[in-house]
Amino acid sequence: MEIKPLRYLVCIAETASFTKAAQQLGVAQPAVSMAIKKLEQELGLTLIHRADRNVCLTDEGNKLYQHAKRIVQATDEAILEMSELKGLTQGEVRVGIPSMLGSYYFPPILMAFRNRYPSITLKVIEGGTWQLQKMLEKGELDLSVIVAETLPASLQAEHLLEEEMRVVVAKDHPFSELNKVTPAAFFNEELVMFKEGFFHRRIVDKLAEKAGLKPNIGFETNLIPLIKSITKQGFGISTMLSMVIEDDDQLITRSFDPPIWLDLNIAWRKDGYLSQANQAFLEFVCQQGKSIS
Repeated sequence: MEIKPLRYLVCIAETASFTKAAQQLGVAQPAVSMAIKKLEQELGLTLIHRADRNVCLTDEGNKLYQHAKRIVQATDEAILEMSELKGLTQGEVRVGIPSMLGSYYFPPILMAFRNRYPSITLKVIEGGTWQLQKMLEKGELDLSVIVAETLPASLQAEHLLEEEMRVVVAKDHPFSELNKVTPAAFFNEELVMFKEGFFHRRIVDKLAEKAGLKPNIGFETNLIPLIKSITKQGFGISTMLSMVIEDDDQLITRSFDPPIWLDLNIAWRKDGYLSQANQAFLEFVCQQGKSIS
């Protein structure tokens, strides 16, 4: 069995289309169709339902897809490792970074890394920690920043930094006179929150569940400047990491009662191959975290 048709099968399964798979693979669509047909003949099984425009795997096709994903990933990692043994001087790092860290913590680190390793290409994907963790588990990322409490058995992680998640309010808000904010007081206010899938949204949802309260969310947005603007104008309160609030934001922060600390880690797949480029990035980022803490 050749690797090429397995690669085609994986792409078809994930795009639900022969045409999209061909475009993603950079080959002609008839070549994809012929390769899959030949694979079906070789196995004596129908792998794909071809009803009208709907393309989906048969039960047999889905079982092969599960094996094919692992085979394709292992093959790509083997090719990369062999290339590095020949002295490959260039590399690529695909790293997932949550939005707040991507905007306020990582920019100088990324620039410093590029300055030290100018031949390494950085591909930074920003998103919610839950989304990034799933991408990491599927092999779509090499490394990702995640919250430690969400670490599954399939991932390995190194401590990066610990940050406090604080209540954020306008300067004239009544909370400005408090030293700490209880969950009951917090959930009594209209909230400006990130959408589901972001780590601090998950923490807030868990906090509400534990307190037996329902969050009153007036605004949902992933745009940090918009969250700040809405909060500054008194249309709600929010939560952010301490590093995100600057003096000219005209906002103040208060700790929760009790305080909420987030253990942020950089993670990778236990069974995955970390290239020399990824190992260099991992070591560099962890050193930066230690120097800050």
